[in-house]
Amino acid sequence: MNENKIGTYQFVAEPFHVDFTGRLTLGVLGNHLLNCAGFHAAERGFGMATVNEENYTWVLSRLAIEMEEMPAQYESFSIDTWVEDVYRLFTNRNYAIRDKDGRPIGYARSVWAMINMHTRKPIDLLSVNGGSIRDFICDAPCPIDTPSRIKVDTGEETASLRAKYSDIDVNGHVNSIRYIEHILDLFPLDMYRTQRVRRFEMAYVAESYYDDTLSFYLEGESGSYAAAIRKNGGETVCRAKIIFDNK
Repeated sequence: MNENKIGTYQFVAEPFHVDFTGRLTLGVLGNHLLNCAGFHAAERGFGMATVNEENYTWVLSRLAIEMEEMPAQYESFSIDTWVEDVYRLFTNRNYAIRDKDGRPIGYARSVWAMINMHTRKPIDLLSVNGGSIRDFICDAPCPIDTPSRIKVDTGEETASLRAKYSDIDVNGHVNSIRYIEHILDLFPLDMYRTQRVRRFEMAYVAESYYDDTLSFYLEGESGSYAAAIRKNGGETVCRAKIIFDNK
């Protein structure tokens, strides 16, 4: 029965999707995860196009990705996704990333909310289409920790940039995956020669827009780091936790 509730989608690690080590980048994987969520939801009647008709939209609140290895250039891989649970104001969606032989090489957990596109206020998920999203709840295993509470104490700015054209998505704000890419850029290239990201968590707090100044704050050591992005000298936009392993 769970098989009907799980969506499986096939991909290839294209040359323009890998980094200088020849492995899929975390940003591309993140985009694939979000696309799979969209495919799965659309096929079951609660996708973006459908809810947009009611002036609603899905927004990502939390994302945790944990990988044992990344697909190499030209390798095929697949992503399974399913709804773990649904509450009044948010839903949990999980993922399994599998290599070409179907072996799991990573998992991800995400938390989503639905908001009114005009008021930006949350929508009661159980009131949308009679709560039919609950029909797709699935108890497939996802053996990684749920997203944690991330705290960043440092007030010392590590880097800053202005949000530009390539950062902005169809909703008119900075794309959620672009934050991940910008945070990964805080670490030196040589670090990626000997280490890899084992786990990456994002907690999205607020939206930022074109020409906002984004300030980056980074703290941690020994392979475990926390980061925060603040806009225009004040409001926190998102927080991240990054855990590295030696290759």
